[in-house]
Amino acid sequence: MRTTVGIIGGGPAGLLLARLLHRAGVGCAVLESRSREYVENRHRAGMLEQGTVDALREARAAERLDAEGLVHHGIELRFERERHRIDFPGLTGGRNVTIYAQTEIVRDLVALQLADGPPLLFEARALAVEDAEGRRPVVRYVRGGREEALTCDWIVGCDGFHGVAREAFPAAVSRTYAHDHPYAWLGILAEVPPSCEELIYARGERGFALHSMRSPYVSRLYLQVPVGTELEEWPDDRIWDELDARFAVDADWHLRRGPVVSKSVTPMRSYVHEPMRHGRLLLAGDAAHIVPPTGAKGLNLAVSDVRVLARALTTWCSTGDSQLIDRYSEMCLARVWQATRFSYDMTRMLHAQPDGDAFDQRMQLARLRRITASRHAAAELAANYTGLPLPE
Repeated sequence: MRTTVGIIGGGPAGLLLARLLHRAGVGCAVLESRSREYVENRHRAGMLEQGTVDALREARAAERLDAEGLVHHGIELRFERERHRIDFPGLTGGRNVTIYAQTEIVRDLVALQLADGPPLLFEARALAVEDAEGRRPVVRYVRGGREEALTCDWIVGCDGFHGVAREAFPAAVSRTYAHDHPYAWLGILAEVPPSCEELIYARGERGFALHSMRSPYVSRLYLQVPVGTELEEWPDDRIWDELDARFAVDADWHLRRGPVVSKSVTPMRSYVHEPMRHGRLLLAGDAAHIVPPTGAKGLNLAVSDVRVLARALTTWCSTGDSQLIDRYSEMCLARVWQATRFSYDMTRMLHAQPDGDAFDQRMQLARLRRITASRHAAAELAANYTGLPLPE
């Protein structure tokens, strides 16, 4: 098979890139190693920056998002049994965030691509990227037990942290930066209406907790737990009791309980690979960078990569000008590092540090007091949370 842009990975980044390129008249094809059923049912992030919503609208993929997405105008910080609200529009000049599950984004994009888009091949497992420095790089993949080749002008790796795209970068040009946080998140999906109208970030001596949601009828909640935690250690009643304790405030508020339909443990890691381009191979999303979920940046960073990349590839196809492609890595990494810094700072500020002491606790509280007492400090948090602007 031959195409202009070969995309490895049929998650939100790869699917959105394919949609944007297709609408611009650029030929492409998507290889996804998993089945359609698997891809459309894996649960991931659900908080969308304003820029992510704008990108989905630009791709004409936001009909259900606009109808069903929950627009949030702020978040709540809880500490010392107090409640403090961060007003996003008032601090950012009108920017908001939207709750809409990544699962639903993928379903929307898959439906559009299968209806009128470029080839989307499920259960097509990429084996290797070859000749990335040449004019016609190739993706070797297996589908239906047969090894095949996709020849391209450009290859984009949207295949996540464990994909083959990043492995094709020579060791001599790769630089990696990583930090493993000494705790994990125990997450649950519960069939119960949320106990809040906006996300709650709670910091306490028992550890961090987050109250999010997927819809008006489904809640998503998280607890900080030690690395290596097994789900068997946390029966449902223990989870709800711990959430109750960590969200406790001196106010008339209570946590609704309901049936837990899924549980997971997520490690907390920061990771950045530089550069994001080698020859005619480009990386986007988790293939190039991972952030802890505290700042809700993973999906949004992937979308910002894709928006820059779609513009660069479209310009090259229409004019032959490669300046934007040449600057792709530089432009994206500037935003990636800011999001990595923000996610790291939020994580350190809100989580109980296993090796911390009274000094560390006081530093956390000092940061939180500054944010909740200073409009300038709150505006900095709001600007990062709702999304920094794309590079020009």
